[in-house]
Amino acid sequence: MTDEILAEQVDYYRRRAGEYDATAYGDVEAARPLIARLVAQLRPAGRVLEIACGTGLWTEALAGLAETVTAIDTAPEAMAIARDRVPAANVAFEVADVFSWNPGTRFDVIFFSAWLSHVPEDRFDQFWRSLRGLLVEGGRVLFIDEHVDESGKEVFVAGREEIVERRLNDGSTFRVVKNFVDPDRLEPRLAALGWDCAIHRATDRWVRGEASPID
Repeated sequence: MTDEILAEQVDYYRRRAGEYDATAYGDVEAARPLIARLVAQLRPAGRVLEIACGTGLWTEALAGLAETVTAIDTAPEAMAIARDRVPAANVAFEVADVFSWNPGTRFDVIFFSAWLSHVPEDRFDQFWRSLRGLLVEGGRVLFIDEHVDESGKEVFVAGREEIVERRLNDGSTFRVVKNFVDPDRLEPRLAALGWDCAIHRATDRWVRGEASPID
């Protein structure tokens, strides 16, 4: 996986920020109750780190349950929307690249929605090692992502099974990493890396997962 593809992925989400909610969720007001329900099922509490917070719809749900939320994203355009959406005093936003970010603190919970599938295969192990270093003892990683059954909706780049082509409303195209979640594959893979993980179907489209380091 080249840095060029990851840079293109960041550029895509920066440019998509203004149209993200409409293209990802359609009716935002209708999506909010579902998001709140899925987050509540995961039981986030204490000091929460949210990776790839985007426009803040999931941050909004986290803020009502967590003691504090630190929300990071590489796209300042999306974060500006998130800041306006979630002005809660217990939420702090920071533009940061999770692959190089070092907060100097640890969290009770790490949460991400629709982010794990954007982690390249060649950075997967490193990513999960870094998460372990960001958790307190007894901490948990919680995630929501798209089930592998949804892969048919993407246009994969020829010869690049984890690279898809995305198109914005203005017609511009970008290459983006997309590794859909296959629970039967992901659970044993994380077990081999020292994580106890359980993944459940949350909706027709999404799965929800919880992972804890194995001592």
